[in-house]
Formats: sequence, C-alpha cells, structure tokens
Amino acid sequence: MEITNVTEYQAIAKEKLPKMVYDYYASGAEDQWTLQENRNAFARILFRPRILIDVNKIDMTTTILGFKISMPIMVAPIAMQKMAHPEGEYATARAASAAGTIMTLSSWSTSSIEEVASTGPGIRFLQIRFFKLHVYKNKKVVEQLVRRAERAGFKAIVLTADAPRLGRRESDIKNRFTLPPNLTRKNFEGVDLGKIYEDNDSGLASYVAGQIDRTLSWKDVQWLQTITNMPILIKGVLTGEDARIAVQAGAAGIIVSNHGARQLDYVPATISALEEVVKATQGRIPVFLDSGVRRGTDVFKALALGASGIFIGRPVVFSLAAEGEAGVRKVLQILRDEFELTMALSGCRSLSEITRNHIVTEWDTPRHLPKL
Repeated sequence: MEITNVTEYQAIAKEKLPKMVYDYYASGAEDQWTLQENRNAFARILFRPRILIDVNKIDMTTTILGFKISMPIMVAPIAMQKMAHPEGEYATARAASAAGTIMTLSSWSTSSIEEVASTGPGIRFLQIRFFKLHVYKNKKVVEQLVRRAERAGFKAIVLTADAPRLGRRESDIKNRFTLPPNLTRKNFEGVDLGKIYEDNDSGLASYVAGQIDRTLSWKDVQWLQTITNMPILIKGVLTGEDARIAVQAGAAGIIVSNHGARQLDYVPATISALEEVVKATQGRIPVFLDSGVRRGTDVFKALALGASGIFIGRPVVFSLAAEGEAGVRKVLQILRDEFELTMALSGCRSLSEITRNHIVTEWDTPRHLPKL
C-alpha cells in the first residue's frame, strides 16, 4: 500500500508493535478528550486563501535560534525509540538531518547523547527533565547531561515543565508498562536512578514518582542558565500568564505543548492555546507548537496564529516502527510537500507572508470589510 499521508503509518505501527509498546506511544491521559481535541481543534480552523498571486517559487526556509533549517517542521522529543525499531534514535536523527531540520533527543532515549551525535552533522536539541535524588545528586545528574550535550554539539535545551508527576495513562496501567529487558535508558548507564520495573501500576508511573523532582520551579530555570550558555526552551506552556513569566525568566523560546495529551486531560488543544501565548510574549521570544500536527495544513494554521515552527512526535515514531529511517524521512517529506502546497494555494511565497488574515477561527469576531 502506498502511503499518501502521515496518519496511515499509525495502523501499520499498531500491527507491527507489541500492544504494550503501541499503547505507550498512542495513548493519552484518562478519558483522552484532549487527545481527540488536539486533532479536532485544527479541523475547526478554516482558510481564507488569496488568489492570483505568483507562487511559482515557494521558500519554506526559516531560522530557529540562529540556525537555518529547511522548513518550520521539527522532530519532538520521543522517549525510548528502540521500542519502535532497532535503530531507534539513530534512524530519527539521520532522517531529520537529511531533511535539513532539527531533532530533539529525549533524555529518556534508548541511544545515548554521544551515540546520536555520532550519526553525523545535524542541528539537535536535548530535552531534559529534573531528576529527584538527594538535592546535590539531582543537580549533578542534570549538570552532567547538559555538559555531555554541549560536548556532543547539541544546540539548545528543551526543559519539560509540565510533568512534575506523570499523567494517568490508563493503557499503561492495564498493560503494566515496562521497558523491554533488552533496552536501557542509555543516558543513565552507570547512574543509579532505579529501573523502570513492572509493578501493579504502570512501571513508568512508579519510576517517575520515585525519581522526578516535584519541586521543579522557575528557580531551576535560572539555575540552568548558570551552568550552560545553550538557549533554553520551556516546553509545556499553555497560558499567557506562564508565557509572560517565561519571558521574564530569560527563556529563549516557548513550546506550546500539552505533552501529546498525556498529562492533564481536558486542557485545550495546543492550537487553541497558541494565540494567547503568542500575544503574551509580545514578539520578544519565538513560540513553537507541538501535539496534534498531522497535515501540512496544520503547520500553516499554527504559523498563521503566530508560531515560529512546529514539532511532530507520534507520526515520527509510528513511521519509525513501520519503515525505520525511510519511514521518518517519508513523514518529513510528506508534511513538507503538503505545507508547500498549502502555502501556494493560500497565496504565500514565504513564511513571512503567512498572516492571521489567512485563517478564520471559531473565536474570531465577524469581519466587516470596507465598502468599495
């Protein structure tokens, strides 16, 4: 079967992967309302295309934190990718590099920072979480991760700010989710952080409860800035209030994210929260979006609402499960092609030409055009 859009990879991944692994990647928290809403909200935003514009040449390039990339479509952090395919994060890193875009490596990866760096040149960010051991050890482990990322040539830190505790993912509880015995979290080999073991709950939830620092606060953002010169993106912002604090705290950017609907259910879709966050930053730092992007039209809608770019997660891991590196390359190419077509049909030749006037949302007031 020829793949014609990125969502088709999900059914293939479901067939190929063990149920525990597929459910871990696919499921959301509790009722999974936000999981559905992440998609549904995009469908309620409509286009206002402009016509009779010369769109022979379309330029999708953009600059993110000073790095030029081929398109505003990047790879989100996805944990434990070797559960999906033996090459895991290696394959994803090579595919992102081939597409001329950014990959974000999860700190909970099954390939180490150094191993991913060894796949060759590419612009890579490291996503980190704060680990709760004793306070001095906590900071030491995080500091070691940051130093390793710097040495390996990573370009930014993405701080996960919405997971002081793990959301209640009922599929993981039912499946007694645990990391398969042949895999390890490579970034923590030789560091005693405990294991993701099977128990009467989700093994991951138990692990997080024991290790993740629930006291994480804006002070820790300031501490991170004292140990690295890498720019820090705050991931998990959904409100204007937190966006303003992020700006004041010196964040280099914000990722509007609801963690793929895996944390707090009944939060809004990220595309619904995006404009409030963008307005609150007043253009002082870039705002990105993840969670729910499945089409090039979604990318255009996010940029029209003020995003500087988007990150994709599940389409990457499902295509990785289906076809390895070739699958991830195809997902990035499909989204690129769809986005380019959307720009052309909307009358936009460059990202700077995508404006708020190119879309209409359910919260817009009726337009009153001037009389001719």
